[in-house]
Amino acid sequence: MRAEWQKCEYILLALPHKDSDWSPYLNEILNSYLEFAKAIANHCKVLLVHHESANLDEFKKLNNIEFYCFNTNDTWIRDFGPIDNNLDFVFNAWGNKFSSNLDNAFNENLFKNYLKKDLNKIDFILEGGSIDTNGKVLLTTTECLLNDNRNQQSKEEIENTLKKYLKVQEVLWLENGVIIGDDTDSHVDTLARFIDENTIAYSSCEDENDENYASLKALEDELKKTKYNLISLPIPSPKHYNGKRLGCTYANFVFVNDALIMPCYDDKNDELVRQKLQKALPNHKIILVNALVFVRQNGSLHCSCMNIFKED
Repeated sequence: MRAEWQKCEYILLALPHKDSDWSPYLNEILNSYLEFAKAIANHCKVLLVHHESANLDEFKKLNNIEFYCFNTNDTWIRDFGPIDNNLDFVFNAWGNKFSSNLDNAFNENLFKNYLKKDLNKIDFILEGGSIDTNGKVLLTTTECLLNDNRNQQSKEEIENTLKKYLKVQEVLWLENGVIIGDDTDSHVDTLARFIDENTIAYSSCEDENDENYASLKALEDELKKTKYNLISLPIPSPKHYNGKRLGCTYANFVFVNDALIMPCYDDKNDELVRQKLQKALPNHKIILVNALVFVRQNGSLHCSCMNIFKED
């Protein structure tokens, strides 16, 4: 499986629409997607998946963007899009929490009618946000992949499937970590990510009174037992919308060729984390995109897109 910093040809985005949970603040989230698409398009071609009802006028003003009409249930294409270019795993909306019939049909439609490439369909439930890799080692969480609402298989069986199809040498299972406001059963892309072959950037919490503190401290202690260099990404102070805490995490960044697009949250830690990532990745441009509207629906930037890599 390719590491995300490898050269990509497209970034897939699936646009929010009026028939989704985004409808109460559709204009706000579309403005956020426009900002995100602009940031991506400066570094990689965008393939924008849109509902038949979408108004694309502002997006059509962008350079380096193509369009594909397909009516999705939602926007979290990291989880239902093709993994490692052409692997089509089953998507069940994070344990049948939501409808997923349209999202689960997307890959076959895209590959047949637009990309015109072969697609490898795999009878195994897996979301792209639940895994991360440095090209050899796969990083994931037991809370998600061993959850009964996914495959109901043993750890050994799941690990063998991952190694078979993703062609990784090792699976590194994290047993700790949660971000309040995340409804994916602890996707690893909210918690810990490889930024190079030997380094993991991870969500941390410095406020002992924060409800995320104990879990993220346990995650940190667990990571310190591994062989990897570590970079802590302190989460922002609590943000709320309509009385609900939002799942803000800086680990939900996106590699886009020579850039790394990082979510920000109008918080003092935004610049601190940017500087940490810039120091660790001197050859990448670190770009901040405000994700405060994204997280109203429990996801952030990485959840909202999918890398399609250049073929070797």
